[in-house]
Amino acid sequence: MAGPRFLKLPPPQQQAILRAALEEFAAHGFHDASLNRVIETAGISKGSMYYYFDSKADLYSHVALTELGGLMARLGPVPPLDEGDAETFWSVVEDFYLRAMRALIASPQLAALLRGWSSASKSPAFQPAQGAIEQESTPWIELALAAGQKVGAVRSDVPPTLLLSVVFGMGEAMDLWLMSQEPDDESLPATIHSLIGMIRGAVAPPN
Repeated sequence: MAGPRFLKLPPPQQQAILRAALEEFAAHGFHDASLNRVIETAGISKGSMYYYFDSKADLYSHVALTELGGLMARLGPVPPLDEGDAETFWSVVEDFYLRAMRALIASPQLAALLRGWSSASKSPAFQPAQGAIEQESTPWIELALAAGQKVGAVRSDVPPTLLLSVVFGMGEAMDLWLMSQEPDDESLPATIHSLIGMIRGAVAPPN
Protein backbone atom coordinates (compact mmCIF):
# COMPACT_ATOMS: atom_id res chain seq x y z
CA MET A 1 0.00 0.00 0.00
CA ALA A 2 1.01 3.65 -0.18
CA GLY A 3 3.83 4.68 2.13
CA PRO A 4 3.69 7.66 4.50
CA ARG A 5 5.77 9.82 2.17
CA PHE A 6 3.24 9.41 -0.62
CA LEU A 7 0.38 10.39 1.68
CA LYS A 8 2.26 13.55 2.63
CA LEU A 9 2.55 14.70 -0.99
CA PRO A 10 0.35 17.59 -2.14
CA PRO A 11 -2.92 16.20 -3.61
CA PRO A 12 -2.12 17.32 -7.19
CA GLN A 13 1.16 15.37 -7.12
CA GLN A 14 -0.56 12.30 -5.69
CA GLN A 15 -3.19 12.52 -8.42
CA ALA A 16 -0.56 12.85 -11.14
CA ILE A 17 1.15 9.63 -9.98
CA LEU A 18 -2.10 7.70 -9.62
CA ARG A 19 -3.39 8.94 -12.98
CA ALA A 20 -0.17 7.85 -14.70
CA ALA A 21 -0.35 4.46 -12.97
CA LEU A 22 -4.01 3.95 -13.88
CA GLU A 23 -3.29 4.68 -17.54
CA GLU A 24 -0.33 2.28 -17.54
CA PHE A 25 -2.10 -0.61 -15.79
CA ALA A 26 -5.25 -0.17 -17.86
CA ALA A 27 -3.29 -0.18 -21.10
CA HIS A 28 -0.79 -2.96 -20.37
CA GLY A 29 -2.12 -5.05 -17.47
CA PHE A 30 -0.26 -5.76 -14.24
CA HIS A 31 2.61 -7.92 -15.51
CA ASP A 32 3.42 -5.89 -18.62
CA ALA A 33 3.01 -2.49 -16.99
CA SER A 34 6.25 -0.52 -16.66
CA LEU A 35 7.07 1.48 -13.55
CA ASN A 36 9.56 3.41 -15.66
CA ARG A 37 6.75 4.63 -17.90
CA VAL A 38 4.68 5.59 -14.85
CA ILE A 39 7.67 7.49 -13.45
CA GLU A 40 8.25 9.29 -16.75
CA THR A 41 4.59 10.19 -17.24
CA ALA A 42 4.19 11.40 -13.66
CA GLY A 43 7.39 13.43 -13.87
CA ILE A 44 9.06 12.01 -10.75
CA SER A 45 12.41 10.36 -10.08
CA LYS A 46 12.84 6.59 -9.93
CA GLY A 47 14.19 6.83 -6.39
CA SER A 48 11.17 8.73 -5.13
CA MET A 49 8.76 6.12 -6.50
CA TYR A 50 10.25 3.51 -4.20
CA TYR A 51 9.86 5.87 -1.26
CA TYR A 52 6.15 6.04 -2.07
CA PHE A 53 5.41 2.37 -2.87
CA ASP A 54 7.31 -0.79 -2.01
CA SER A 55 6.51 -2.54 -5.29
CA LYS A 56 4.45 -2.52 -8.46
CA ALA A 57 1.87 -4.64 -6.63
CA ASP A 58 1.55 -2.00 -3.92
CA LEU A 59 1.01 0.70 -6.53
CA TYR A 60 -1.51 -1.41 -8.41
CA SER A 61 -3.57 -2.18 -5.31
CA HIS A 62 -3.53 1.44 -4.16
CA VAL A 63 -4.73 2.62 -7.56
CA ALA A 64 -7.47 -0.03 -7.59
CA LEU A 65 -8.68 0.85 -4.09
CA THR A 66 -8.61 4.57 -4.84
CA GLU A 67 -10.56 4.18 -8.07
CA LEU A 68 -13.07 1.76 -6.52
CA GLY A 69 -13.53 4.14 -3.59
CA GLY A 70 -14.32 6.95 -6.00
CA LEU A 71 -16.80 4.76 -7.86
CA MET A 72 -18.57 3.79 -4.62
CA ALA A 73 -18.72 7.43 -3.56
CA ARG A 74 -20.42 8.30 -6.85
CA LEU A 75 -22.94 5.50 -6.32
CA GLY A 76 -23.84 6.74 -2.85
CA PRO A 77 -24.73 4.63 0.18
CA VAL A 78 -26.33 1.23 -0.16
CA PRO A 79 -30.06 1.40 0.65
CA PRO A 80 -31.01 -0.27 3.96
CA LEU A 81 -30.86 -4.04 3.68
CA ASP A 82 -32.63 -4.90 6.93
CA GLU A 83 -36.00 -3.38 6.06
CA GLY A 84 -38.69 -5.53 4.50
CA ASP A 85 -38.53 -9.24 3.78
CA ALA A 86 -36.17 -11.62 2.01
CA GLU A 87 -37.44 -10.65 -1.45
CA THR A 88 -36.83 -6.99 -0.68
CA PHE A 89 -33.31 -7.78 0.52
CA TRP A 90 -32.34 -9.58 -2.68
CA SER A 91 -34.02 -6.95 -4.83
CA VAL A 92 -31.98 -4.18 -3.17
CA VAL A 93 -28.74 -6.20 -3.53
CA GLU A 94 -29.44 -6.88 -7.20
CA ASP A 95 -30.30 -3.26 -7.95
CA PHE A 96 -27.14 -1.98 -6.25
CA TYR A 97 -24.95 -4.53 -8.05
CA LEU A 98 -26.51 -3.54 -11.36
CA ARG A 99 -25.85 0.16 -10.70
CA ALA A 100 -22.28 -0.62 -9.66
CA MET A 101 -21.60 -2.63 -12.81
CA ARG A 102 -23.08 0.08 -15.02
CA ALA A 103 -20.86 2.65 -13.32
CA LEU A 104 -17.85 0.37 -13.77
CA ILE A 105 -18.56 -0.15 -17.46
CA ALA A 106 -18.79 3.63 -17.79
CA SER A 107 -15.25 3.84 -16.34
CA PRO A 108 -13.26 1.96 -19.02
CA GLN A 109 -9.83 2.44 -17.44
CA LEU A 110 -10.99 1.05 -14.10
CA ALA A 111 -12.77 -1.81 -15.87
CA ALA A 112 -9.54 -2.61 -17.74
CA LEU A 113 -7.59 -2.45 -14.48
CA LEU A 114 -9.93 -4.95 -12.84
CA ARG A 115 -9.83 -7.29 -15.84
CA GLY A 116 -6.16 -7.76 -15.04
CA TRP A 117 -6.88 -8.56 -11.40
CA SER A 118 -6.88 -12.34 -11.84
CA SER A 119 -3.46 -12.29 -13.46
CA ALA A 120 -2.07 -9.91 -10.85
CA SER A 121 -3.36 -11.96 -7.94
CA LYS A 122 -1.23 -14.94 -9.04
CA SER A 123 1.96 -13.02 -8.32
CA PRO A 124 3.45 -13.81 -4.87
CA ALA A 125 4.32 -10.12 -4.54
CA PHE A 126 0.65 -9.28 -4.83
CA GLN A 127 -0.49 -11.35 -1.84
CA PRO A 128 -0.07 -8.60 0.82
CA ALA A 129 -1.98 -6.21 -1.42
CA GLN A 130 -4.69 -8.82 -1.97
CA GLY A 131 -5.04 -9.19 1.78
CA ALA A 132 -5.36 -5.44 2.26
CA ILE A 133 -8.11 -5.23 -0.32
CA GLU A 134 -9.98 -8.11 1.28
CA GLN A 135 -9.81 -6.26 4.60
CA GLU A 136 -11.44 -3.24 2.97
CA SER A 137 -14.44 -5.20 1.66
CA THR A 138 -14.96 -7.69 4.49
CA PRO A 139 -16.81 -5.38 6.94
CA TRP A 140 -19.41 -4.44 4.32
CA ILE A 141 -20.08 -8.07 3.40
CA GLU A 142 -20.39 -8.99 7.09
CA LEU A 143 -22.96 -6.23 7.64
CA ALA A 144 -24.91 -7.27 4.54
CA LEU A 145 -25.00 -10.91 5.66
CA ALA A 146 -26.17 -9.90 9.15
CA ALA A 147 -28.93 -7.78 7.61
CA GLY A 148 -29.92 -10.69 5.39
CA GLN A 149 -30.15 -13.00 8.39
CA LYS A 150 -32.33 -10.46 10.19
CA VAL A 151 -34.94 -10.50 7.41
CA GLY A 152 -34.70 -14.23 6.70
CA ALA A 153 -32.81 -13.92 3.42
CA VAL A 154 -29.57 -15.53 4.59
CA ARG A 155 -29.16 -18.79 6.44
CA SER A 156 -27.96 -18.75 10.04
CA ASP A 157 -27.22 -22.46 10.51
CA VAL A 158 -23.59 -22.27 9.36
CA PRO A 159 -20.62 -20.34 10.82
CA PRO A 160 -20.48 -16.66 9.77
CA THR A 161 -16.90 -17.14 8.59
CA LEU A 162 -18.04 -19.81 6.14
CA LEU A 163 -20.80 -17.58 4.78
CA LEU A 164 -18.29 -14.77 4.38
CA SER A 165 -15.83 -17.00 2.51
CA VAL A 166 -18.54 -18.29 0.17
CA VAL A 167 -19.91 -14.86 -0.67
CA PHE A 168 -16.48 -13.26 -1.02
CA GLY A 169 -15.20 -16.04 -3.27
CA MET A 170 -18.30 -16.13 -5.45
CA GLY A 171 -18.49 -12.35 -5.67
CA GLU A 172 -14.86 -11.98 -6.71
CA ALA A 173 -15.18 -14.72 -9.34
CA MET A 174 -18.38 -13.19 -10.71
CA ASP A 175 -16.92 -9.68 -10.87
CA LEU A 176 -13.88 -10.90 -12.78
CA TRP A 177 -15.97 -13.02 -15.13
CA LEU A 178 -18.38 -10.18 -15.79
CA MET A 179 -15.59 -7.75 -16.58
CA SER A 180 -14.05 -10.26 -19.01
CA GLN A 181 -17.35 -10.47 -20.91
CA GLU A 182 -17.71 -6.71 -21.43
CA PRO A 183 -21.54 -7.00 -21.46
CA ASP A 184 -23.74 -4.42 -23.16
CA ASP A 185 -26.31 -2.46 -21.19
CA GLU A 186 -29.23 -4.35 -22.70
CA SER A 187 -28.08 -7.77 -21.53
CA LEU A 188 -26.62 -6.62 -18.22
CA PRO A 189 -29.81 -6.75 -16.06
CA ALA A 190 -30.53 -10.38 -16.96
CA THR A 191 -26.90 -11.34 -16.37
CA ILE A 192 -26.85 -9.62 -12.98
CA HIS A 193 -30.13 -11.31 -12.05
CA SER A 194 -28.57 -14.71 -12.80
CA LEU A 195 -25.41 -13.96 -10.81
CA ILE A 196 -27.29 -12.73 -7.75
CA GLY A 197 -29.53 -15.79 -8.06
CA MET A 198 -26.44 -18.00 -7.77
CA ILE A 199 -25.30 -16.26 -4.59
CA ARG A 200 -28.85 -16.42 -3.22
CA GLY A 201 -28.97 -20.14 -3.89
CA ALA A 202 -25.74 -20.61 -1.95
CA VAL A 203 -26.65 -18.64 1.19
CA ALA A 204 -30.47 -18.68 1.43
CA PRO A 205 -32.02 -20.61 4.34
CA PRO A 206 -32.69 -24.26 3.53
CA ASN A 207 -36.28 -25.14 2.77
